[in-house]
Amino acid sequence: MEWNEMTTLKDLENALSSSFQGPIMIFKHSTRCPVSSMAKRMTEQGWRHTQITAHFLDLIAYREVSHAIAQDLGIHHESPQLILIKNGQATQVQSHHGIDPALLDATFTAE
Repeated sequence: MEWNEMTTLKDLENALSSSFQGPIMIFKHSTRCPVSSMAKRMTEQGWRHTQITAHFLDLIAYREVSHAIAQDLGIHHESPQLILIKNGQATQVQSHHGIDPALLDATFTAE
């Protein structure tokens, strides 16, 4: 699995823009949380979605970006959190022990 690290608001803006060409996923990770570390490891091991561009956010180091994700997508902040985005909208949100990349619906139709 190849992560695209997200560290700036511009990175978020670019990622959301790219979701109009194909689905993207943002994984919000807390480096201080063992549940987050486990979820990240399980996501990396179970990742089979070559058609989804995967983005990684260290939400401790980049809190501003984490808050912008919640605000821009209209979702409640949680950590860890896996968000599937299509056409600029969150279509699936998983958190904590419910994170399972096998459950992502990666179908995509550009409009």
